[in-house]
Amino acid sequence: MASELQQLRFDPPQSNASDESSARDDRPLLNPDSGAVADQDSDDIHLKYAPFSRRDAYGTMGRGELPWMEKVLLGMALITIVPIRVVFGMSLLFLYYMICRICTLLYDPNRETDEQEDYAHMVGWRRSVIVWSGRFVSRAMLFVLGFYWISEVNRIPPNENKSTNENEGQENSQESERPGVIISNHVSYLDILYHMSSSFPSFVAKRSVAKLPLVGIISKCLGCVYVQRESKTTESKGVSGVVSERIREAVKNSSAPMMMLFPEGTTTNGEYLLPFKTGAFLSKAPVLPLILRYPYQRFSLAWESMAGGRHFLLLLCQFVNHLEVIRLPVYVPSQEEKDDPKLYAGNIRRFMAKEGNMLLSDIGLPEKRVYLAALNGNNNIRSVLHQKDD
Repeated sequence: MASELQQLRFDPPQSNASDESSARDDRPLLNPDSGAVADQDSDDIHLKYAPFSRRDAYGTMGRGELPWMEKVLLGMALITIVPIRVVFGMSLLFLYYMICRICTLLYDPNRETDEQEDYAHMVGWRRSVIVWSGRFVSRAMLFVLGFYWISEVNRIPPNENKSTNENEGQENSQESERPGVIISNHVSYLDILYHMSSSFPSFVAKRSVAKLPLVGIISKCLGCVYVQRESKTTESKGVSGVVSERIREAVKNSSAPMMMLFPEGTTTNGEYLLPFKTGAFLSKAPVLPLILRYPYQRFSLAWESMAGGRHFLLLLCQFVNHLEVIRLPVYVPSQEEKDDPKLYAGNIRRFMAKEGNMLLSDIGLPEKRVYLAALNGNNNIRSVLHQKDD
């Protein structure tokens, strides 16, 4: 966190600063009386934190004044499709929970550490049922949420016809180019549902997810790697090691679950790419880049600057939602990139930005916290900068 804070655009208070400058550092980010951001125009702060800014009909925090027609549509949705979607969505979730429960009965989970256990390394009919039913239920859930069709563009060069008598060198080359991890830009919690329906990979999740009703057993069947995000200890190195081992295993064994990582570390509005963290690239394995977009007319599905409950309710009220996916070719790192994870991450980021027509931004999670605090008007700069990593 310390290294991230150094990149913030706010000057740290000097030890010999006057009382006046110290008070300035504790100033509120949002003036509750005037609604204006301290020392900055409202438009300026949205421009400065553009990767996290919403520009849909519902306003920055989903509380904007709506035209009467939009209010009519929301009212109609609340009494028609919202109850139906809630019932069908909960039914699908409970159905898959029961499938996972049945398939894991009398089966000992795989334990990589004291805190890491999963059912992703199952073999036989149990694993097949969990994976294929999981992909089907995830796609059905997206359909219930209004994603009736998903546009997918494959920018992977078609494989050339090969003779049945391939030599060992060609086979080894194929294996060396097998990706062990999928990386994607992060726009919404809906990203997870799409990736589950597409490839059913393993994610990195908070440890508390494993204890959630219904979702906990599903996360273990996915093979999630759990991390305690509320603290920074030597355990984080253990998690990084588990992730790297999982990636290497997926490269060597096609039946092993692939890892799915969001290297930005937080969500954006989908128009920008934040700096990539290096965790996905430490294993030196090939990666499969994906780009997700959520085109919209009235309501943006990007989960930015809006409470989760409000966002999900407005999502349920949209009659049709759209998702576009760009699948890029497997990226095989050079020796120089293998030796330098930061170079590897940076090159992948620029490649994805170019192919997805996205802008590169040099801000990240700490700046996002400052922006959200400014919108809420209930924090000062110093208190925001001392928050722990999310």
